[in-house]
Amino acid sequence: MSSIRSTFLLSVSVFGLSLGSARAEEAEALPEVSVTANRGEATPLTEVGSAVTIVTAEDIEAKQIRVVSDALRLIPGVSVSRHGSFGNQTTVRLRGSESNQTLVLIDGVAVNNPASSSEFDFGHLMAQDIERIEVLRGPQSALYGSDAVGGVINIVTKKGEPGSGVTVSAEAGSMNTYASAVSAHAAGDGFSIRAGASGFSTTGTSSASKWRGNSEEDGFRSLSSYVNASYDPTPVYGFDLVFRNTDYRSEYDDTPPPFYTLSDWPSVADGTETFARGQARLALLDGRWTQRLGVSHFRNDVDYTAPGLWPDSTLWGETTKYDYQSNLSFDTGADLSHTVTAAVEYQHDEIDSYVQEDMAQSSYVAQYQLGLFDALSLTGALRRDANDKFEDATTYRLTAAYDIAAIGTKLRTSYGTGVKNPTINELYGYGGSYIGNPNLQPEKAKGWDVGLDQSLFGDRLSLGLTYFDQRISNEITTVYLYDTGTGVFLGSTPQNDPATSRHRGIEVEATLEPVKNLSLRAAYTYTHSHDANRNAPEILQPVHQGSFDIGYRFLDEKAQVNLGIVVNSDTTDIDYATYTTQNLGSYTLVNLAGSYDVLDNVQLYARIENLGDAEYEEAWSYGSTGRAAYAGVKADF
Repeated sequence: MSSIRSTFLLSVSVFGLSLGSARAEEAEALPEVSVTANRGEATPLTEVGSAVTIVTAEDIEAKQIRVVSDALRLIPGVSVSRHGSFGNQTTVRLRGSESNQTLVLIDGVAVNNPASSSEFDFGHLMAQDIERIEVLRGPQSALYGSDAVGGVINIVTKKGEPGSGVTVSAEAGSMNTYASAVSAHAAGDGFSIRAGASGFSTTGTSSASKWRGNSEEDGFRSLSSYVNASYDPTPVYGFDLVFRNTDYRSEYDDTPPPFYTLSDWPSVADGTETFARGQARLALLDGRWTQRLGVSHFRNDVDYTAPGLWPDSTLWGETTKYDYQSNLSFDTGADLSHTVTAAVEYQHDEIDSYVQEDMAQSSYVAQYQLGLFDALSLTGALRRDANDKFEDATTYRLTAAYDIAAIGTKLRTSYGTGVKNPTINELYGYGGSYIGNPNLQPEKAKGWDVGLDQSLFGDRLSLGLTYFDQRISNEITTVYLYDTGTGVFLGSTPQNDPATSRHRGIEVEATLEPVKNLSLRAAYTYTHSHDANRNAPEILQPVHQGSFDIGYRFLDEKAQVNLGIVVNSDTTDIDYATYTTQNLGSYTLVNLAGSYDVLDNVQLYARIENLGDAEYEEAWSYGSTGRAAYAGVKADF
């Protein structure tokens, strides 16, 4: 354990401002551009017609968020489900879509795991080095392809800053939790680099719900390292490189026969997750014509052991993508601006998990952005996917944003179509009881939203309101097979449902700074989401969910405190012991965080998570942590 305590945890210089108090300077708290709305090209938020929410490094630091999934709980339209203790499987859904219908990008690398039904497991993704998280909601297949039916989560890590420096941190707390961190950065004429390493360990709590009498501790530990670098030998061309590797060991509980009820059974997942991306950039015509050529690679390799219960197994998935993108911007007169984008991609997915299979796809993307009178922004995007296993697919997206700067109002709307290809697991099987279906066809989606963003009282009050409506047809659902004579369960298999599921609702965001250094932020989502197959609400999708927090700075802004509340209404899940739908009760989580700058470069901090010691489950029979306290120190040199 001592070696774990001394491992280095990646972190980066942060501003130490609370989420609320950062609103005192609106330009910092609400970033002016989105890098996700138009395929990695910075677009002013006033020109973005889709619904997008951004969480900044300041937000993360103020609330002392340690895992990315907890940052996502702050965003409207996002639901998070953690299956047990620290490090256990954590899934994220957008607007009622399935977790494998949300594309996750980290520094431009698609990290949806092809060996895990194209889901990304947020369970071991730490938040210490994150610069910003953008969540783009609604069908985005026209820009990003098959996995973006519900939207895109784009995570951007920190880069080198001018000059040079080192940041170190260490913390300890409940459940024998220890974390430590180091990162170094430098930037100068034509280059920047940031590198670091991170470690985390905890004895955790039972993954099988302790509220149901389970008490065995399921621990988690991880060690990560990363590099984020760029080099521009001339103003015309440059190169970027990102690399991250995470080794983790997660203990979990399993479902022993004959009743397959989750219980304390010592099971372990030992995994390694690695991704990297390299790209070359070229800027011509005084920067109005930009091009980039890149290659990215993602790999996840996990060994599962459950002694005395199941044979050992390995889940291995790999994705390699090659891409080229060109953007040409020009004006025709004082009131008309144009940007034309063309892109080509080739992606190859491969798995070795019960079956050895692969899948490939070539894609062609075109997008046109039109700006009129510095107020109206229109975009249209078209994509053609050429698949090696399915019929070729065409998707499109249209958006509009009208910015009335004089009164602080932005009106926006978007419409898009999406396609979700069957995963390799769905086509060829996953374990002995999950039988693949090679005749599956892609799911199809179409959705629209309309919204209003309003600033009042000199930007002290900001409001956002969105209505969304999305429908998914040909949805892939699971059918359970039984012997007609004996009633014995034989297994399950996926099939396309001819019915259409519908997801619609309202998203609300608000921030208020009533006085200097005091700020309030709130988010609320109402989701009416129905499963076409069961004619019932989608599992793990609450109808009502929201968050609220208060931030305050004092003692000449050396001290800060943040009170955060997360609320989820009742939801449902499947009990796989009986294959029946079970209700998960509502819950409210209260978190309290505070810090004090004892020196200009040294900060002491502490936090209490689940202050009210709420007993809750985010997935049927899986446990959650109770009240926990942590304290630490961070220093910049």
